[in-house]
Amino acid sequence: MHPAEPVVTPWQASLRLGFSRRGDGTVLSRREHSGPLRVQKALYPEGPGICHAIVLHPPAGVAGGDELEIRAGLDAGARALMTTPGAGKWYGSAGPWAAQRLAFDVADGACLEWLPQETIVFDGARAAMETQVNLGGDARYLGWEVLCLGRRASGERFDRGELRLETRIARDGTPLFLERGRLAGQDPLLASPAGFAGCSVCGTLAATGEVPAELLSACRSVVPAETGAKWGVTAPPGLLLARFLGHSSEAARRWFADLWHLLRPALVGLPAVPPRIWNS
Repeated sequence: MHPAEPVVTPWQASLRLGFSRRGDGTVLSRREHSGPLRVQKALYPEGPGICHAIVLHPPAGVAGGDELEIRAGLDAGARALMTTPGAGKWYGSAGPWAAQRLAFDVADGACLEWLPQETIVFDGARAAMETQVNLGGDARYLGWEVLCLGRRASGERFDRGELRLETRIARDGTPLFLERGRLAGQDPLLASPAGFAGCSVCGTLAATGEVPAELLSACRSVVPAETGAKWGVTAPPGLLLARFLGHSSEAARRWFADLWHLLRPALVGLPAVPPRIWNS
């Protein structure tokens, strides 16, 4: 007789956070979790005006069948910065899909920054990622996503599996940005000049607010460190978008951080103070 195959139970995890204004400061007023998602404590490296929260996923990877949900609500006038301690990893799957849903509600006068480290999608992964940002009044949002297809340093390509992406940013119910995508292993779009152009790393930065011409020009003058990378910065109404295509996730994150140093004072009203966890 052969030993029975081990039964792996998928993780069902959720995290609900609330940030509220208290006097001149912001407090983490709600923190509920189920499964392996949590924030250990509120951090204030910039003083009480803005709350930093590091989102922890102790398994350090997402496997087939796992479902993660992160919700954050900011009351009027609250300010929060959320990040992650390291790269997110989506492992190959024998069949079941893995899913992550981000839902952010930012009230009038509030500001949320979502600045995670890169996401690595392993060959054979079946991943669905959804981000919903709902802004009220003159709320501000600044967020980015760096996506690595396969593990290039290990010689791995994204030849099998499937990736589904959806991002929606809306203000008072009116969409500012809506993007849906589907990529399968060996999809011709991965090699096409009209798609990924053979690149293994892509990234998008989105910042809400009216962007003055001089700020747009300054952002366009910042060049990624990776030779041969493709990049661009545009400013549709009420929004700034920066796009990256290349092979270096480090170059993508550094470029986004350089843009953040320009955008944060102008759109958020604060100097750019990098979270300490980025240096660990």
